[in-house]
Amino acid sequence: MTSRMDRFSSSASVDEYLAESHVLFYLSDAVAQLLEHREEVTQFGVTRYFAEYFSSVKNSNHVLFREFGYIRATPHNRASFLRVFWRCYRQIGKSGDLLSVLEFRSLLQLLCPDFPVDVVKSAARIVLMDDALDCLMSFPDFVLALQLQLYYQEFLDSVSVIYQDLLAGKSPNTVIVPTSSSVEQLPSVTAEEKSREQRQEVDAATLAQCVDTLCERFRLSHPPRSCLREVLEQADRVSYYSLLMSLAKHDAVNQAIGALPSKADLLVDPEMDQELDKLVAQVSISPSSNSSGSAVGVLKEVQKKASPRRNIHHRRRMEVESDGSTEETDSSES
Repeated sequence: MTSRMDRFSSSASVDEYLAESHVLFYLSDAVAQLLEHREEVTQFGVTRYFAEYFSSVKNSNHVLFREFGYIRATPHNRASFLRVFWRCYRQIGKSGDLLSVLEFRSLLQLLCPDFPVDVVKSAARIVLMDDALDCLMSFPDFVLALQLQLYYQEFLDSVSVIYQDLLAGKSPNTVIVPTSSSVEQLPSVTAEEKSREQRQEVDAATLAQCVDTLCERFRLSHPPRSCLREVLEQADRVSYYSLLMSLAKHDAVNQAIGALPSKADLLVDPEMDQELDKLVAQVSISPSSNSSGSAVGVLKEVQKKASPRRNIHHRRRMEVESDGSTEETDSSES
């Protein structure tokens, strides 16, 4: 994976830096939202608006309630969304609850209303492999699989094409290493057919050779080549989903993305735990007559620290709702 270039690097051209940092994408989005909500922005100033927008991007607080097209537009957005998902629902994993594909999709769509079910199913297949998609999954297994699927989606699509060619009996010399555009032009097959084929095994050394060639040419994000080699050297034959499961659980892949803590600390969030402990303590100590009000106050404080700040469109919608109905505002904040 291409390392993030230094903004002051003398070897990086202006165009290279702008492409790597996606500055123009964020500037365009900031201007688009400014024009869409100009009346609200004029109340506190354009300068403050741009400062808050880019501060939220820097702090990864900018993806909550945004459309999926925005989330997948940059590697930083994808990593930010994965971290938001982990922080919001970590308690599910801590409680040991198992959820279905549709339940995980519902949780994701609370954060991104148009989050596609196909991405959820693809992540579930990494976890379940030979099992049916109606089986239940733990939160740690799912979030690691979702991270791999969402962050490296284009690369995984290309690996899938190579895998299908090898499964069809092609030699490494005749396997066509795809690009992002060529993957999109391939004839479609049903998810069930593709899933059945990808559970079959191919020669691991041959696949490693083709994947290494792919990494040399691939311009988008991909897992570290050392991790790919390490995983593919562990067995003589490998299936597509066993490869993906090994990558999803690989600590070095997790570190390269930088969105989630290590697998050992996946259910640990000290800042969130402290806020929840304060909430529990305050509710238990407060008199019954005041417990409801005090709990709401502490809960709002927890939400401020645990959840990213809502985008300007969502804030404006909530203000409109609060003018008409206090009950609506309370339910949207819960």
